[in-house]
Amino acid sequence: MTEKNIDVLVIGAGAAGLGAAIGAAREGVNNVVIVERDDRSGGILNQCIHNGFGLHYFREELTGPEYAERIKSIVAQYPNIDVKVEQYVHQIDHRRKEVIVASTEGITIYRPKSLVVATGARERPMGGVLVPGTRPAGVFTAGVAQRFVNLENRLPGKRALIVGSGDIGLIMARRLTLEGVEVVAVVERMPYPGGLERNIRQCLKDFDIPLYLSHTVVGIYGKERLEEVVIAQLDESFKPIPGTEKKFKVDTLVLSVGLIPQSTLFKDFLKIDSWTKGIVTSSSGRSSLNWVFAAGNCTVIYDLVDWVTDEGTIAGKFAAMYAKNNWEPARFFVEKGTNVGILFPSWYEEGTNLNLYLRVKKPIAEGTIRVKQRNNLLYSKKHLNLLPSEMVSIKIPESKLGSGDILVEVLE
Repeated sequence: MTEKNIDVLVIGAGAAGLGAAIGAAREGVNNVVIVERDDRSGGILNQCIHNGFGLHYFREELTGPEYAERIKSIVAQYPNIDVKVEQYVHQIDHRRKEVIVASTEGITIYRPKSLVVATGARERPMGGVLVPGTRPAGVFTAGVAQRFVNLENRLPGKRALIVGSGDIGLIMARRLTLEGVEVVAVVERMPYPGGLERNIRQCLKDFDIPLYLSHTVVGIYGKERLEEVVIAQLDESFKPIPGTEKKFKVDTLVLSVGLIPQSTLFKDFLKIDSWTKGIVTSSSGRSSLNWVFAAGNCTVIYDLVDWVTDEGTIAGKFAAMYAKNNWEPARFFVEKGTNVGILFPSWYEEGTNLNLYLRVKKPIAEGTIRVKQRNNLLYSKKHLNLLPSEMVSIKIPESKLGSGDILVEVLE
């Protein structure tokens, strides 16, 4: 058993974790250690071989692996960052400020001055979808199907139906089609798509793949291998409408039914959002425990990996500041107003910029997003075609902010 006292420990070496390490290292702490359970850093980016990454962070379009390599090359410039792979966090003693990590090297007890959680998100599993029928082989989450095709050079099947029109599902519809799999349809239970408009256009319309809105799977059938999937239209209460069933002869069902923040390890000592299941943080990335920071999809599910890296860098910076001098400013609530469904972060801390991320509760053709702190109007702008599936990012500089709680609302 080895014991190590360090300045900043980062759990997870994806886009957020690597960004956090960079942010901490730039603040000049002596040592930053990243522990990653996979056999290499980069996280989910390693299997996302499509382009569309980096437009905000690097100002150019990159594939997932290219984006990961760019971030890793920046990390390599800092001698005070140590990236350790195949490391498994066994336990966190938040009272003693100890993180117990297991690896092939044995057990290591880290005693960091501050901790950054960057554990990402996991896919909603089949058990969470509650589809009637049998349970044959041939049912995959979108991430598993993506890994099979992009990293392992294996096709999941020959004829597929995809449930969920989130970005991963849309991208996999295109990817499977390009690899010779016949994608018969994408099914979405909501009356509007779950992914970005550009992905609807590039991944479905360009390949003539039908999208069934307000539909869901009502039956999965097969013996050893999937043979048939039945879908039906939904009414306004999301109940199947009798007589609207459609049958598809397929051997593969791909589930793209959402991501869940990977926060289970921390639920006993950090505040977790009851709706999103993400770790609740402030504008600095600080959690409900003053020495623990968090960033990336373990806090809220972002639309862009660029935003994930940005928020990781911010969390790492302020984690390093806490490690150096116990930095802990005044904190004020950031509250949801009219028509706001998801809002992040939950607190504003003095001395920081405020990067707001929000999703509306319902589609709004024309709405005005307003941000107020007491009687001070911080932001007011008209937005067109607001959708719950598309996250809005608003940046408010520290110079505009003062003391007091903040209200965010969307007016129709």
